[in-house]
Amino acid sequence: MLFPLLVSEAHSLSVNGQPQQLNEQEASQLADELKQQLRNGNLPPSDADAIEKMVAGLGDPRGLMRLTFAESLGVVGKAAVPSLCRALSSHESVTVRRAAAKTLTLIEDPRALPVLLEALRGDPDPVVQGSAVGAMAAVGAEAIPLLLDVLIQPESTAMQLGLASWALAFVGARAPEALRDAAASEHAEIRCAAIAALGDQIQSLADDVAKDLVVGALSDVDADVRAEAATLLGKLHDPDWAAPQLEPLLHDAVGQVRKNAALSLMKLRASGSIPALQTRFEGETQSDVQAVLSLAINQLSHQDA
Repeated sequence: MLFPLLVSEAHSLSVNGQPQQLNEQEASQLADELKQQLRNGNLPPSDADAIEKMVAGLGDPRGLMRLTFAESLGVVGKAAVPSLCRALSSHESVTVRRAAAKTLTLIEDPRALPVLLEALRGDPDPVVQGSAVGAMAAVGAEAIPLLLDVLIQPESTAMQLGLASWALAFVGARAPEALRDAAASEHAEIRCAAIAALGDQIQSLADDVAKDLVVGALSDVDADVRAEAATLLGKLHDPDWAAPQLEPLLHDAVGQVRKNAALSLMKLRASGSIPALQTRFEGETQSDVQAVLSLAINQLSHQDA
């Protein structure tokens, strides 16, 4: 397992089993040296003691000082990952944990993923959770299985679900092929997140595979997936293609899907869909759906007025 390996490596870099600490003078002197090295185009030292001192500097109360240490560790790169992972997983200072997670974003090392996932799931600080998921997204496609797993865990909080979904969308913009298998997952939560994360590709209409996936999602057995797909189609710039896909959803068995379809037709300025909207309005029994249908009809009827 990568997580135990990284933690045990990092512990060997501490002093008597405890993280190193720098007083204000030591931190200032080290930061000045690091800034000078960076200005001269030289790499910061990457030996174990130097890395531990820079990690200790992440707890400095001065923001610019922490930035210098983070940038230096980012330049050191992979050699700093074990120490940063230990700091993220076990340091008592929330300032250090936050800075460690943000610094790992600069390095983009897949070895840190298990530790970052644990921080997302278990750290009590929301900033640490957000920084950890940002670092996971920076790694790219290799983070996708871990992010998807967050979505199906019953203990995941609403914030964790939102962060994981954001990270998936970020990764999907850079590696859409990695999400296509997820769109066929047996878990509805994963299918829903995958469709949302493929938004950039579907919006551009340049990815035929992504288009096929969203069309398939319109008839998914899960209502949340259908609703997500309906919302996504409303972000397209081709009403001639999207409107015929959306109109059948006006008669979906679930009210939220019908509402999303109506809203998307309105956003697409699909005036040709007014008859379909009117037909649905006349047969609609849910007042909240009726209100959305009425809004869409009025907007589309007067958009050229």
